[in-house]
Amino acid sequence: MAGVLLWVVCPKGNATALLSLIPRSGKHKRCKVHQKVKFSTGVSAISSAVANPARSSEEKVYDVVLKQAALVKEQRGKKPLDLGKRTETDGFTDWDLLNEAYDRCGEVCAEYAKTFYLGTLLMTPERRRAVWAIYVWCRRTDELVDGPNASHITPRALDRWEKRLDDLFEGRPYDMLDAALSDTVSKYPVDIQPFKDMIEGMRLDLRKSRYMNFDELYLYCYYVAGTVGLMSVPVMGIAPESKASVESVYNAALALGIANQLTNILRDVGEDARRGRIYLPQDELARFGLSDDDIFRGQVTDKWRNFMKDQIKRARMFFDEAEKGVSELNAASRWPVWASLLLYRQILDAIEENDYNNFSKRAYVGKVKKFASLPVAYGRALMGTSKLF
Repeated sequence: MAGVLLWVVCPKGNATALLSLIPRSGKHKRCKVHQKVKFSTGVSAISSAVANPARSSEEKVYDVVLKQAALVKEQRGKKPLDLGKRTETDGFTDWDLLNEAYDRCGEVCAEYAKTFYLGTLLMTPERRRAVWAIYVWCRRTDELVDGPNASHITPRALDRWEKRLDDLFEGRPYDMLDAALSDTVSKYPVDIQPFKDMIEGMRLDLRKSRYMNFDELYLYCYYVAGTVGLMSVPVMGIAPESKASVESVYNAALALGIANQLTNILRDVGEDARRGRIYLPQDELARFGLSDDDIFRGQVTDKWRNFMKDQIKRARMFFDEAEKGVSELNAASRWPVWASLLLYRQILDAIEENDYNNFSKRAYVGKVKKFASLPVAYGRALMGTSKLF
């Protein structure tokens, strides 16, 4: 999610009006605007859901999956929410401001994730806007450590960002874009843990540049990308006719995030190496007779080709797992997910076409292939739920 850091702060008057739209304790109430936001100064520990070192990363992450799935199952057992219904506020202007916040999120999504944005246009308006709000928060979070101001970001800055997250979940957004997400999480059974875990991934980027094995890398991939799937499923919704378990759909969403991040890592080996980062399992490099020096040297050898074949094979396994769950999503939500999945899979093909030279050649999917993938994704979205679970 590279690009310009988005830090759109609305005027205080607008913030006051936006605050009135976010429900607290189940009701919409006007909140007092904080003229000065006070942030916690304590250094955040790794989230409790993934803090036990005696268990594998997959086991730790599955705890988060189970918690998320429980929230969705609880909501599915209740009367469906009327997401389009407006709650009474002090004035129509307030809704204009909240609509403006969502529209701004849509503009950001359209600018930086064009294909995904086109897919979201098939969703219902409420789901579409909610997905935009989640995307923008994730992008802003990612930009903290990968954007133009990354050199100025400290652990304390991430602590402040996490405090802002706590506040917006409590109905106290700081700016327009926060307000859109605050409204979203008040309407859908979205838990805060995946958001906190994504921030933890940013903390890892500040202090860690090597991963000893895939267990460590898996946890990092969950933090920075798998979390997005867990955030999104409650908004995208599971098809009413789906026979799949909620846990299996969440696992598929998690697998897609892991697959996408593994693909990012394999695509960006050279770029990351130039920044002193190697996101490849050290023990697996050694098994193929490779070391950090080989990465920094940037020469494509038979050892490197064999190593890359093994890494691409694993990424494709995660994509295969992800495919099982996409068809279980709400019909209107499937197309953008299928489009994202198919396009990202093709990046792996491009690495192969480049003879595994991801040191000096960037693997990408050309416009012709991108457009050709859209009708394929749309066709798969129309196929309905599967019988795989």
